[in-house]
Amino acid sequence: MKIIYVAIELEMLAFMNVRFQFTLTFILCMLSILCFGILSMLIRGQMLTQYDHAIIFFIQEFESSLLTSIMNAFTFIGSTPSVIAISLLSLFFLYKLLNHRVELILFIVIVGGHAILNQILKLFFHRDRPDLHRLIEVEGYSFPSGHAMSAFAVYGALSFLLWHDIPTRWGRTILVLVSSIIILAIGISRIYLGVHYPSDIIGGFFASGIWLALSIWFYQRYQEKHFEKKHKG
Repeated sequence: MKIIYVAIELEMLAFMNVRFQFTLTFILCMLSILCFGILSMLIRGQMLTQYDHAIIFFIQEFESSLLTSIMNAFTFIGSTPSVIAISLLSLFFLYKLLNHRVELILFIVIVGGHAILNQILKLFFHRDRPDLHRLIEVEGYSFPSGHAMSAFAVYGALSFLLWHDIPTRWGRTILVLVSSIIILAIGISRIYLGVHYPSDIIGGFFASGIWLALSIWFYQRYQEKHFEKKHKG
């Protein structure tokens, strides 16, 4: 009897945790939408040009052959071929080693959806890339950064999905820290290489944050409905 009581109590605690995450995700989604909207208006009003140029000049002051190689490496990590390869490996890892099932759909929706959203936003804003000091040549529009969106979506999704599989606080801290460093490094690499404005990178983070939070919100909504249905039955 005591074992049953403990099991029920643990399930209730898990349910309350899901409800808290559900609310938190909704708040983060709304904040991301607000921040992206404000940033978009500032860009359309040409109010960030001086800020963008100042940041680009500051970062490119550290230019060296070694740093250029490092930045090219991070840009490659955030490129479409790398994102596809990392996503396939992640799906295999989640399915075979961690026995995730529903979570695979969430991951696919996040990674696939952000790419579609990025193209829609690029076509809507039609922002040209900076032409100050480019170290590489790329085509396409500038805002929001596809690399920034990809990095935030992939590593944000992995951090969310792996969080509950890591038993220690230190392990979770390392997970979030490593993911954050990779996301920021990929974003900075695009500014260093001269193919994006800083506001493109920030906009990419916010846009991807909207999609990530919205996807997780629906996933947690599904989890909540599943819990209620299970206990009503």
